[in-house]
Amino acid sequence: MTDAFLTAMSGVMEPYTLMLMMVATCAGIIAAAIPGFTITMAIVLTLPLTFAMPPMQGIAVMLSVYVGGLSGGLFSAALLGIPGTPSAVATTFDAFPMARQGKPGKALSLGLFASFIGSIISIAVLIIAAPPLAMLAVKLGPWEYFALIIFALTIIASLVGDSLIRGLIAGLIGIGIATIGPDPLMGRERFTFGHEILAAGIPFLVILIGMYAMSQLLSELEPSHDQHSQTSGSLISGDMRPHLWQTAKGVIMRPINVIRSSLIGVFIGAVPGAGSSISNLLAYDQAKRASRHPETFGKGEPDGVVASEAGNSSTVGGSLIPLIALGIPGSPADAVLMAAIMVHGISIGPRLILDHPDLVYSMFIAMAIASVFMLFIGILLMRAFLNLLNIPKYIIVPTVLACCAIGTYTLNNRLSDLYLLACIGIVGYILKKLDYPLAPLVLGVVLGPIAETNLRRAFQTSTDWTLFFTRPISALLLALAVASIAYSAYSLIKQRKTVA
Repeated sequence: MTDAFLTAMSGVMEPYTLMLMMVATCAGIIAAAIPGFTITMAIVLTLPLTFAMPPMQGIAVMLSVYVGGLSGGLFSAALLGIPGTPSAVATTFDAFPMARQGKPGKALSLGLFASFIGSIISIAVLIIAAPPLAMLAVKLGPWEYFALIIFALTIIASLVGDSLIRGLIAGLIGIGIATIGPDPLMGRERFTFGHEILAAGIPFLVILIGMYAMSQLLSELEPSHDQHSQTSGSLISGDMRPHLWQTAKGVIMRPINVIRSSLIGVFIGAVPGAGSSISNLLAYDQAKRASRHPETFGKGEPDGVVASEAGNSSTVGGSLIPLIALGIPGSPADAVLMAAIMVHGISIGPRLILDHPDLVYSMFIAMAIASVFMLFIGILLMRAFLNLLNIPKYIIVPTVLACCAIGTYTLNNRLSDLYLLACIGIVGYILKKLDYPLAPLVLGVVLGPIAETNLRRAFQTSTDWTLFFTRPISALLLALAVASIAYSAYSLIKQRKTVA
């Protein structure tokens, strides 16, 4: 094993490989910062470039894009209020208000340091606990998956904003939207009402861009009540300095939040099909529940930024656990990564770490180096992104809108998706003006199909509904869901009594 580690170290630490990794990390950050351009799309575009590379070098480059992409969504989330990727949805809740309060540099540096620490923690867990966590993940059946999603859906109670009813309505709208289009198991068309434009369903990326990007851009076109914003014409102004050492200390002084959020990201990543779009919301939810001042969340709370970024960045380490130990990709990005390994004639499966230990060690080393690159490149790019804020909004808004349209079209190369984007954007803008929170709606779109699929699979396997309560892991997750709902109800009643 020592020889394999040294071989991996020498392969990854070559100057040319390090230069490629640096470029790939930068490309991942920039790609994820563009609304509508997902991490998976960036990795897919990178895949053909790695065919002529040695296996270690190619995998290191793709992992660098992956690591950079998971933190890149922070930039557009903090500066525009638009999640660059689905994994940055929760980041917008506090990073954007913090930037609007005149502290955009602090919002970005908080997210970058939290992402770095989350990535390092996930790598440590990946190295130490890959086999046992993978065996736990593979034992999860449809009953456990359904229970996990029910537990995740209780997050809606923390994202409802000022009105529980409006938040629940938004969540139900999201679940309803997710049922439009092909049946997830049989592929039969449903709820299209005879409109061909809905026959393929509404892609999640279209919903995310429409609800957040389009609605935010339409809001920016409204006359501003901020006199400075009217004078400068810029989106955000204030202290552009990152205050690196002060911010790094602020993240380190929140060890419980960082570690808890990172472990949540690792666990969610280890569950195939869950992904970072769930982990960052769940980490944010748990941070809010554990906070002594939950009312500050959504108003520029540093703990919210730290939790969401540590949660989504640690997902990459967790998602590699089933890939390395069992040959099961945990997300679409991992599936592309697996294809890159197989292109070089390497079999993926339980014997990967025995037959090719040098390749596995090179993945660990590459992730750690890419995390360091992500931090330093993110800090360097921060100044450039902050300078972009000086550009008048009448230039930024149409530019971002064009990026959204291009990203939406390239997803499936369907012109109909652009019409859906416009409609959903208008709906999102109306909901926003009526004070309906958008986060529960997006969460319903993400979790609804997963819950439906696993519920139907469970009953196709066995019609015995008691299995949801007799299988230990499923019962534990459902118990946690009940406890989560009870805690949310208690907090709501306590908050109303305090107000009264």
